[in-house]
Amino acid sequence: MASNNTSNNRIVVPEAKAAMEKFKMEAAREVGVNLKQGYNGDLTSREAGSVGGQMVKKMIESYENSLK
Repeated sequence: MASNNTSNNRIVVPEAKAAMEKFKMEAAREVGVNLKQGYNGDLTSREAGSVGGQMVKKMIESYENSLK
């Protein structure tokens, strides 16, 4: 499905940008990826995917814990 949005990776709540950056850095440290501020185009797909996967894993854990 085509979309007129130029990016689907935008933060819905702009005030959350700093928190998301911090969360991303924490996830990268946990999986051993050397993520730096700014451009990270030198990361492999595997490294970038592991950071995103760790973020999703932590979000799911947080949600499940909130149900208890």
